[in-house]
Amino acid sequence: MKAKVAEKFRTLFGEEGDFFTSAGRINLIGEHTDYNGGFVFPGAVDKGILAEIKLNGTEKVCVFALDLDEYVEFGLNEEDAPSQSWARYVFGVCREVIKRGGKISGFNAVFAGDVPLGAGMSSSAALESTFAFALNYLFNLGIDKFELARIGQSTEHNYCGVKCGIMDQFASIFGKAGSLMRLDCKTMEYKYYPFHPEGYRLVLVDSVVKHELASSAYNKRRESCERAAAAIRANHPEVEFLRDAKLEWLEEVKDRISQEDYMRAEYVIDEVERVLDVCDALERDDYETVGQKMYETHYGMSRLYEVSCEELDFLNDIARECGVTGSRVMGGGFGGCTINLVKNELYDSFIARAKSAYKEKFGREPKVYDVVISDGARKLE
Repeated sequence: MKAKVAEKFRTLFGEEGDFFTSAGRINLIGEHTDYNGGFVFPGAVDKGILAEIKLNGTEKVCVFALDLDEYVEFGLNEEDAPSQSWARYVFGVCREVIKRGGKISGFNAVFAGDVPLGAGMSSSAALESTFAFALNYLFNLGIDKFELARIGQSTEHNYCGVKCGIMDQFASIFGKAGSLMRLDCKTMEYKYYPFHPEGYRLVLVDSVVKHELASSAYNKRRESCERAAAAIRANHPEVEFLRDAKLEWLEEVKDRISQEDYMRAEYVIDEVERVLDVCDALERDDYETVGQKMYETHYGMSRLYEVSCEELDFLNDIARECGVTGSRVMGGGFGGCTINLVKNELYDSFIARAKSAYKEKFGREPKVYDVVISDGARKLE
């Protein structure tokens, strides 16, 4: 990929730039908790975005998306926003840096990626983080890593129509090889947990059903959670987010909120607790408990939060039938992958069964991605 990016950069711009990269991510557990002030448990992976970038001495940004074979130029003022959705990520990062007082000017860039699109591994956060890290480095802006993550999040909110939490950008920026990270999305405190599951493999099974997070469904669920938290807050003023609530407090307001809002809140409150349970289990190398909590998350996402789909539920059922230790839908939902914690000796039979059964039912094979926990945003030497 690096050679292809370099070749295209030389062809377009006649010179060489610096290489920057950032990672996609998995999330072991803690889904839809980030915008509820809860805990998440992500790790960066060995698939991401790679960009070659060089300042061009103008006020114009020239970017080529190698995978899409598309070239875009835009200025750095608000009215210069490009129409292409992928280019809005790059433009948004530039604008968010400028809003924070960062002095930047034009640059040339070519980028490519190997994060599977629509698989719930957050290719968009990898793209944002690559450019945020690169601009910080090239213009010597001195922005700290948390603010780089917020720049990516603000890009999603203000330029791409997705009210995402901070997890994806956090994982892309802070990722560390061989470690998962527990992030408290309310306090921004985080802790690295070594992740070396002896005798197990992490594998993603991609339903090849694409989802679009900017759809109203994601934002509707966030609104449900905010309504439930507000109702609880009337009785318990200390509840800023659902993360602060207890199930019995939710029960108190059951008659004051819709059944749908109740279900969404019940899932989130349970999920926040599951993340802490998984942290405890990992500290004693108890991967059976980790796996059980993953199955509980899938049930909650499917039945209470209603962000699964027939294909993902089918893959989860196959995992259980094959004796897979843990399996759940990963990411925003409505398609994408299941993440599976699989004993080494069951790996081959599980993958073979998942492929054949899925193809028989849905007429196409799922894709399979083995996951290696890797480093986050960085400059490549």
